[in-house]
Amino acid sequence: MHRCFLWAGRWPALLLLALAVGCGGGSGSGSSGSPIESPDHEPGVPRTTQRDAVRLADQATFGPTEELVRRIRSLGAEAWVASQLQAYPSRYVSGGSDAIHRHTDPNTGFCDTRGANCWRDWYSSTPLLWDFYRNATTGSDQLRQRVALALQQLLVISNLEVSGTYGFRNYHNMLSDHAFGNYRDLLRGVILSPVMGDYLNNANNDRDAPNENFARELLQLFSIGTCELNPDGSLHTGACVPTYDNDVVRSYAYALTGWTYPAGGRSPWGCWPAGTNCRHYGGNMVPVAARHNTEPLALLSGVSLTAGHSAEQALDGVLDSLMRHPNLAPFVSRYLIQHLVSSNPAPDYVARVAQAFRDGRFQSFGTGRTGDMRATVAAILLDPHAREELPGNEAGRLREPIQLFTGVVRMLNGRTDGDALGWWWGEEMRQHVFRSPSVFNFYAPDYPLAGTNLMGPAFGIHNANTALNRLNYVNYLVFWGGSQPATSVPGALGTQVNLSAFHASAADAGELVDRIALLALGEVLPPDQRSVVVDAVDAFPVQTSTSAARETSLTNRVRQAAYLVLSTPQYHVVR
Repeated sequence: MHRCFLWAGRWPALLLLALAVGCGGGSGSGSSGSPIESPDHEPGVPRTTQRDAVRLADQATFGPTEELVRRIRSLGAEAWVASQLQAYPSRYVSGGSDAIHRHTDPNTGFCDTRGANCWRDWYSSTPLLWDFYRNATTGSDQLRQRVALALQQLLVISNLEVSGTYGFRNYHNMLSDHAFGNYRDLLRGVILSPVMGDYLNNANNDRDAPNENFARELLQLFSIGTCELNPDGSLHTGACVPTYDNDVVRSYAYALTGWTYPAGGRSPWGCWPAGTNCRHYGGNMVPVAARHNTEPLALLSGVSLTAGHSAEQALDGVLDSLMRHPNLAPFVSRYLIQHLVSSNPAPDYVARVAQAFRDGRFQSFGTGRTGDMRATVAAILLDPHAREELPGNEAGRLREPIQLFTGVVRMLNGRTDGDALGWWWGEEMRQHVFRSPSVFNFYAPDYPLAGTNLMGPAFGIHNANTALNRLNYVNYLVFWGGSQPATSVPGALGTQVNLSAFHASAADAGELVDRIALLALGEVLPPDQRSVVVDAVDAFPVQTSTSAARETSLTNRVRQAAYLVLSTPQYHVVR
């Protein structure tokens, strides 16, 4: 049995995570192999180090693989980002149709004749979860999916409050479609989404006494935030000066009246209120002139609506007011930096990205239109703060559970249908994708990191239990063998890793540990840590009695090395 120990001290500040490296089991021994080799280098392309390639993979994908790291090093960061911006998008395709909103028999429930999995397949977000994890672990459009994940945690809808699998599918395909588009078009899609309209009470809103829920979250969470900001994201006067008051919220609520569900929904009891469409999620909401408040309104950024305006004109005015607001660029830019690169971005970093957002252009990326997401994403990933080889102590972020789930599977050449990563591991780790506890996401972007002046958003769902469950998850894949395919999941894969590729390095414990560390961390372990892990691997000698015994012993050595390296704090805090 090897020792259990804590690794900390070399990576201060964010390493309050203090993960304990636990004890894995197994028996056997090992053989030979070779570490990661330097890739062929494209002439004229700035050389990308192993450290930076892994770092970019952590920032822009769901986790590095050996093939991905070689490709980034060969192309260079800029060319690789450009290639990702052109990648064909993955889609959500699983789950039932809009039949749930066309059921008209008053004597039977929709699920009465559709079997035990009806709610799961037609009403829940579980089929999307299957698609999400399949795409995240194997899809070629890794950057689009990472940006879409950030957007789905900003522009939140949750299966805890609304149901309808096909509607969730439409909404999240919309986020993916606009991930590299323009933020104005993205906001329009969110405002007109019938699922969002249902979730935040804007569908069929009352023209004379509107529910303010969506208008408030549109301002507070989706666009400009609550405090006036400088271009670098800092508070305008050093203190919070409110961006708007409740009168402004009411103006936006009135402006966004007059929208109902798209046609197609039916109900045995008819549609309500009179003159509106029944609940249906198949397309954008449509205007109903009689339900729109046409009184003159004053919005932000000097935008006003004259008496007699239509719902469509009001929507354009709302979008104009938000896109012109000085808060929008730093607010959105800082949020995206936090999700892709660092929880505590320096003001000059935010300022440069916000400038790219406003200009709609960064280097050769973008259209020149304010809100261009390609320019914004490229500016985030190619900024010196993102690409510096030796980031400062305040750099980085906690790898959130979703990215831990995918990162281990991808790194260890695994596969998953996501089924074990929802109701089991997702619930255990407090991040069950598509089931945020509220519109405020799983965690707050300004969650304070105890004992420091830093923010650690993902630490908002981190505690002693989830710290241990991180290690249990690695152990589950590496030593327990993961999960077998479930017969009730269409096209089931289960959740498993494949360690055979590392057998070539397994006879030499040092080579094996370095190979795994270079992939997981972008660098070898510090000498004191490395020696302990090497000794732990060598505790399982290579067996030579039979070929089967040899393969088993190699597997056990890889298990030991992978478990220990992936349990280090520096894997869980991405820097």
